[in-house]
Amino acid sequence: MRKKLLLLSTGFVIASMAFAQRRSPAPQPADTTKKAAAAATPNTPGMSRGGGPKAGPKPYAEVITSKAISRNGMFSVHKVDDRHFFEIPDSLIGRDILAVCRISRSAAGSRAQMLGYAGDQIGDNVIRFEKGPDDRIFLKSISYKEMSADTTENGMYTSVRNSNLQPIVGAFDVKAYNKEKGAFVLDVTDYLSGDNDILFFESGVKRVLGLTALLPASSYIAELKAFPGNVEIKTVKTYNRTIGPNIPGMMGAPGAAPATYELNSSLVLLPKVPMKARYFDSRVGYFATGFTDFDANPQGVKRISMITRWRLEPKPEDVEKYNRGELVEPKEPIIYYIDPATPKKWVPYLIAGVNDWQVAFEKAGFKNAIYAKEAPKNDSSWSVEDARHNVIVYKPSDIPNASGPHVHDPRSGEIMETHVNWYHNVMSLVHHWYMIQAAAIDPKARKMQFDDELMGQLIRFVSSHEVGHTLGLRHNFGSSSTVPVEMLRNKAFVEANGHTPSIMDYARFNYVAQPEDSISEKGIFPRIGDYDIWAIEWGYKWKPEFKTAADEASWLNKWIIERIGANKRLWFGTETDRDDPRCQNEDLGDNAMKAGAYGIKNLKRVLASLPEWTKEPNEGYGNLSDIYKELVGQYNRYMGHVAKYIGGITTTPKTIEEAGDVIEFTSKARQKEAMAFLQQQLFTTPTWLLDYKITGVTGINPAGMLAGVQVSTVSRLLNPGTLSKLDLFEQTKGKVAYTSIEMINDLKKGIWSELPLHKPIDAQRRMLQKGYVEALISIVAPTRAAAPGSMPQGGGGMAKITDASSLLKGHARSLMAEIKAAASLAPNQATRLHLQDIASRLSDALDNK
Repeated sequence: MRKKLLLLSTGFVIASMAFAQRRSPAPQPADTTKKAAAAATPNTPGMSRGGGPKAGPKPYAEVITSKAISRNGMFSVHKVDDRHFFEIPDSLIGRDILAVCRISRSAAGSRAQMLGYAGDQIGDNVIRFEKGPDDRIFLKSISYKEMSADTTENGMYTSVRNSNLQPIVGAFDVKAYNKEKGAFVLDVTDYLSGDNDILFFESGVKRVLGLTALLPASSYIAELKAFPGNVEIKTVKTYNRTIGPNIPGMMGAPGAAPATYELNSSLVLLPKVPMKARYFDSRVGYFATGFTDFDANPQGVKRISMITRWRLEPKPEDVEKYNRGELVEPKEPIIYYIDPATPKKWVPYLIAGVNDWQVAFEKAGFKNAIYAKEAPKNDSSWSVEDARHNVIVYKPSDIPNASGPHVHDPRSGEIMETHVNWYHNVMSLVHHWYMIQAAAIDPKARKMQFDDELMGQLIRFVSSHEVGHTLGLRHNFGSSSTVPVEMLRNKAFVEANGHTPSIMDYARFNYVAQPEDSISEKGIFPRIGDYDIWAIEWGYKWKPEFKTAADEASWLNKWIIERIGANKRLWFGTETDRDDPRCQNEDLGDNAMKAGAYGIKNLKRVLASLPEWTKEPNEGYGNLSDIYKELVGQYNRYMGHVAKYIGGITTTPKTIEEAGDVIEFTSKARQKEAMAFLQQQLFTTPTWLLDYKITGVTGINPAGMLAGVQVSTVSRLLNPGTLSKLDLFEQTKGKVAYTSIEMINDLKKGIWSELPLHKPIDAQRRMLQKGYVEALISIVAPTRAAAPGSMPQGGGGMAKITDASSLLKGHARSLMAEIKAAASLAPNQATRLHLQDIASRLSDALDNK
């Protein structure tokens, strides 16, 4: 979802907003509007935009005739014959309106990856109607990217205002005035019938879907509806569509063909007074929005970021109770509706996934603050696309996924609505996860069709996770690292606390637990945890004693330091840190080596029974093939978790009031432990994974899949980025560091152990060694053309300006010499030819041949 930028607080004025208000007359009372209407007769001198006489507004009854089909709401909408009109009251001139566009019904065979389904959001913008000259109303697209409120002589207000004129995206002649209501009647037929990225597809979405020109003859306005806080526009749009190689994941045949969509555009009136924002803090994981503030730094600028969250406030009569610490119901609860198209047996679990968050909001002082219910039946005023309603939308898709986007007010971060995308095939995803990670300890996971209760509980946990995103929460990939690995086998602990403190972590199931631990589903499944409860409390605690976000910043900082300092389970680890081994998806515990070893024990148990557990009557071996690939994928994750420790750098965000370093290096002992794990579990051929009985019935090549895991891990370790981090460790810590030279020597000892002993090299090891050499060549000779089947080229500028290039070239030369020497003493022909081949590759690369 495209991010918007927001206003700091209700006390500030956006420069461009003030500029627009100065340019145009302020909203006028009805009698003034009557004078304007009387003055603007058909005989009034003036020229139209086409150069001819301008007709001017007509009497209201001549435009909105007795034939009009009218609906009243935020503003009135009318249909007269084949023309459509907006009747904009004076009170809405200059008000911010959020325009949200979604697909109501999707085009057949024209989807790209996870985009193009019914319910998908395809655009959102803030718009504003403003008065223009000559009886015209302008539609403007409003941005909140830059702000200044300082109108003093030395302030930036005027300069920022002059550089932020908001673009006009639509211009409408006033067709009539409603003199009684003080409203302007606009003919919007042509604007809604045409194509624009304000109310319909954003340009980037059109590119992804391959949509080109609108076909007007096959497009039309279906319906306009008005409600108290919003207006809904339903249109049918047909586009030419080009499918080609630049549109990855497109479903459909290559070529050009039309694509027809039914679209719903919601115009939602934003609050006149924006919600008080709350500053973003990197120690608590919220999505953020923001702006460049020209006032915050007197000698520069400052980027202001605010969290996105719902507006939760107690009812006026409950304020004293709330302040005393009593639980109260919010003025406006957060309600989710379940799409009527959802299969009925899954509805209770989706609802439970939403309601599970109630315990977190109680910590913030609110009861019944969030809940889900089924959509009303036989209610023409209710619609899935209506932006007033939060909906879990069930999509008939083979995509194994779900997502939880939200739309927010760019001025404050207030979340206005959400539509959770629930793809039907997410059930296959959770099935495969659970079978691979839990079948060793849960007999119910040992079949291809789970019981409805088990699948329902899996749906429940995914529902909770996605709803967490719609509450403003990001992934917390560091949460699971706060739990000691051995505690994951402690039945009492995990059944009481869960295996991770956050459902926002990608820590799917407790794969560390062993069969003898007798742990039930309570200790296997993720749940709303300590971190989630703390994050909601931090984001949603109502603090009326602070008037602005800036006022409460100091208190929030002290609160974070106190709470996280007292309970490490409340720590947030970002999903975007490539260097911190604590912040990884799909991992468990505080030591990936220990956790991975337990996980591999369970994978061995699962693999032995896969042929039995995956068979279904009258079916082939597709299940066995799919689940074996999932198993190898899980094994690959364990290797990736461990590899991140080598060259690992942890980052713990702190303010100056906190003691200790923000940046720390993973200890030498822990990195050596990681290298030893990789040598034992990956580079020494894991023969248990090479089940050639599976090859016989599926055609899968286990050796090739294993080689892929081995070579990708090698490439990661030899990467200049990894070596540069090790060099920084040495420069910073000296003798206590795990150096890049030491790491390469350790890696070489394991992967090339046959060389000094003149042992035969088997087929699996030969693939690993060839992959090692190609990874090395891609760095020391990045311009060399890749051999068929070799690793992609890499290295780039980083390898050329750091010691990585020198180190790896020296390593390549010494390795080449050892390989040549070993080739002459090779114990068999396969080994000799293999060594001669890779020695030749190294020689060619180093000599730039």
